Amino acid sequence: MQLVRQEVTIAEAAAAQHVDRSTIMRIRTVAKEGALAALAASKPGVHGGDRDYELELSRTEVARLSEALKEMAVKLTLVQGKGRWG
Repeated sequence: MQLVRQEVTIAEAAAAQHVDRSTIMRIRTVAKEGALAALAASKPGVHGGDRDYELELSRTEVARLSEALKEMAVKLTLVQGKGRWG
């Protein structure tokens, strides 16, 4: 971050961390690419191509099972209710 804020030079950052300057350059490149990727992903409407099909299938299955459970609860209530009256 000190490099980004231009508080230190690459040589100073490398000396402070006891690493080669190429290591600092690589870390800076990776951080910059990661920041750009995160920025691109945060834009509204960009997520259209990234679909999680497994999540969609799971949600569909949850909805199906929820409906089945509701039907079974209604049937059970009707059967138990008839038993008390008859």
